[in-house]
Amino acid sequence: VQLQASGGGLVQAGGSLRLSCAASGRIISIWDMGWYRQAPGKQRELVASSTSGGSANYADSVKGRFTIARDNAKKTVYLQMNGLKPEDTAVYYCNADLVANDGAGTPVAEIVWGQGTLVTVSS
Repeated sequence: VQLQASGGGLVQAGGSLRLSCAASGRIISIWDMGWYRQAPGKQRELVASSTSGGSANYADSVKGRFTIARDNAKKTVYLQMNGLKPEDTAVYYCNADLVANDGAGTPVAEIVWGQGTLVTVSS
């Protein structure tokens, strides 16, 4: 099982970016999916998360600016980021809490991380 994240880049303050993260592999079901970020010298923090039913949770710092969405059929989670600020600069990681087939037919609960995508917001 792996998560492939994309969509990071360099943007000016006030701009927008859309991150995508697609899950693949022997996945049986996905529960929560989310986005975390880690700025230089800081701990990784939750940005937004979404349950399989679409209920969303946001960090206070991004409420009203970021929107998380899921396409369960495509096993993909998105993060639409509007009104970007220099303090949003970080490596963004996607995360999924899922059940996978271990290859022998046994379901196994896993927490999987994507590889990270860099978002840089210039002032």
